[in-house]
Amino acid sequence: MKQPLIVIAGPTACGKTAVSVELCLNIGGEVVSADSMQIYRHMDIGTAKIKEEEKKGVPHFLIDELEPYEEYSAAIFQARAKSCISGIAERKHMPVLVGGTGFYINALLYNNDFTEGKRDNSVRERLEAELRDYGKEHLFERLMKTDPEYCRTTHPNNIKRVMRALEFYEETGKRFSEHNAGEKKRELYYDSTVFVLSMDRKKLYERIDRRVDKMIEDGLEKEVRMLMENGAKREYVSMQGLGYKEMAAYISGEISFDEAVYILKRDTRHFAKRQLTWFRRQLEGAIWIDLDEYEDIEAVVSFMISRIGDKYGLHKENIIK
Repeated sequence: MKQPLIVIAGPTACGKTAVSVELCLNIGGEVVSADSMQIYRHMDIGTAKIKEEEKKGVPHFLIDELEPYEEYSAAIFQARAKSCISGIAERKHMPVLVGGTGFYINALLYNNDFTEGKRDNSVRERLEAELRDYGKEHLFERLMKTDPEYCRTTHPNNIKRVMRALEFYEETGKRFSEHNAGEKKRELYYDSTVFVLSMDRKKLYERIDRRVDKMIEDGLEKEVRMLMENGAKREYVSMQGLGYKEMAAYISGEISFDEAVYILKRDTRHFAKRQLTWFRRQLEGAIWIDLDEYEDIEAVVSFMISRIGDKYGLHKENIIK
């Protein structure tokens, strides 16, 4: 019998955090974060990390567990998330996976195999040399010629994913998008129900702009300055996150403050659009929830419980809080 798992996905700034907390309060749930940035300590403002009072007593995992210099990947996330879910199940509570990092969600749902045999390091070394000599745009253009489908859901700045896809193609002769599609067709690892939150695109973009303004007001620049002063290098994976790379570029004198804010808002909107595209293509069978159709969060949660109550036995007499 497979372990039950509820997933709440959706684009950045759509309100996943508030919905997930309210759902957990109603079903005796605990949250496992599927966010590639909130795992890092000292990076609170730029990641829109949930505050302690916002948790309302609901346990949250995979938040504030790594230092900015540490590596985080889908494989590391998968292993840690499995352990968290097992622990939650042992406590007779419901695990609720929440986040917008689609590749991480997919890796967990389909138990993607990240073990690799002996590899030809010369391919990676050659790609790294091309990156140094010609830049990330050159590598992205190369990938566009061999795997345009994968490029549609990958940002040119995400050089780690670009290089991995090129490396996979050169080693196997297969497109990474085809590999991912094959992984998606595998049997689900959990007895999962996936909800994807969405809203009117214009409203979402307005929420993103307001969130960025709030980040600036709360001290994003100061947060990035402190990280850099404490040794966080711009090439760290953590420092490539939205908000951090733009503010670091400003602090380093490469762009003006206004340019940094403009780029951050623009790129976050583009990111949200790519997230929605990825969810539509990859999360087959997901239950989409248009938040504009509901009066408040309580109404959203009531709908969610109506879809999963019988499936998981989530009735008040069976819930352990």
